Amino acid sequence: MPASEPLYDIRERTGNPDHASVDDVVDLVVERAQNPRDDHDDAHFDTVMATTIDIYGTEPVRTVIHRVLVNNEPFRTATNDLELRNVDGVRIGTAASWFLDELNTQNDG
Repeated sequence: MPASEPLYDIRERTGNPDHASVDDVVDLVVERAQNPRDDHDDAHFDTVMATTIDIYGTEPVRTVIHRVLVNNEPFRTATNDLELRNVDGVRIGTAASWFLDELNTQNDG
């Protein structure tokens, strides 16, 4: 893949208005954390994000999501200079990438 190709189909990287923005992803992460689904295959992401946001707050989670999806930083190191454990960066990055895919799939339909 050429270096100019975006790793994630996020509006800030692609410039495509049909792709979800970082704000869209963060809003969905927060929504799911506040209202976890209990009848969905991916409900574990909701629970993990609820715990993570409860511990750290929304802004550090937003920063990690931006660093991962837009800046292409590795999940573990996206927590640098934040009061988060590296493993929580992995959790946030994983959930955010799934939620981004979900949002983009909804936009395609």
